[in-house]
Amino acid sequence: MAFDPEKFARQNIRRLVSYSSARHEFAGDAEIYLDANENAFGSPVKTQLNRYPDPLQMAVKEKIAESKGVDPAQIFIGNGSDEAIDLLFRIFCEPGRDEVIICPPTYGMYKVAADINAVFIEQVSLTTAFQLDVPQILRAITPATKMIFICSPNNPTGNAIDREDILHIAGSFQGVVIVDEAYIDFSSGLSLIDEIGNFQNLAVLQTFSKAWGLAGARVGMAFGDEQLIALFNRVKAPYNVSQLAQDTILAAWNNEAEVKSWIQRIVEQRQLLADALNGLEFVQTVYPSDANFLLVKVVNAEAVYSFLLKEKIVVRDRSNVRLCEDCLRITIGTPEENGRLLLSLKSFGKN
Repeated sequence: MAFDPEKFARQNIRRLVSYSSARHEFAGDAEIYLDANENAFGSPVKTQLNRYPDPLQMAVKEKIAESKGVDPAQIFIGNGSDEAIDLLFRIFCEPGRDEVIICPPTYGMYKVAADINAVFIEQVSLTTAFQLDVPQILRAITPATKMIFICSPNNPTGNAIDREDILHIAGSFQGVVIVDEAYIDFSSGLSLIDEIGNFQNLAVLQTFSKAWGLAGARVGMAFGDEQLIALFNRVKAPYNVSQLAQDTILAAWNNEAEVKSWIQRIVEQRQLLADALNGLEFVQTVYPSDANFLLVKVVNAEAVYSFLLKEKIVVRDRSNVRLCEDCLRITIGTPEENGRLLLSLKSFGKN
């Protein structure tokens, strides 16, 4: 049975007439803009900010479409990936009635967004190998299940999720499967973007916050069937991505070679750091990673975390997360930062 995003959306979303801004109603170039109640005299900064930005970010989408091999109509640009996550709940889930499936340990924002939108959460843990428990996920699906969130490479474990497992779930579920690929640039695996033409119920999230080093710009992407993306655009705020952010992304494209160089260096540093950590007596496991961080199981994570804080080094204690007891999540830093971290950890090991 073909999946129809429009029919699957909440009834009020189907009936929704989205806000039509001045820039929605006019496409093209003009010499005089007297339509949007802007300040025609300019702005006090060099960048032209007295005009509203393109509400559909077409220049950015065209760059992304060319790079990813998709159509601009298959791309949503948001205020970080978190906006896309929130919109998915608002589009497809009736508050107080519907539910979604998440697979802990995973990115915490899925649960936060569900709680904000009063949507029930069904948690199906990953296996001890940090992979999907496919039979249990399929058994957990009910008529109220509207979405399944899968993070790959996964946060906080760092590993990529088996591609065939994800596609099996997408093909077996009459709801939306969201694959969060925030860390895909650091992985040797292929993105699932090339599957959006085969699965109308597949939404793939990516971001400029990680590999591109633009976390402060707050720009995320969602890729999916044109009907699915049209729902995002219907519900989103009129001008959800600022002109500064759009200009930043376009400028970054001119430095794509430098970004690829950063990725290579991060992957190299990831291996060097993993090898060094494995040599420390109190380190029990350094889990394989396809991301820009390592999940490290140690003896007494709280003590190690507190010691590093005194050394003015901040990592993430994930001990309270399911399947991650006594684990620290360590982001890959520069060679100098990684070296200082190792010196501190060696010092801790001597105590």
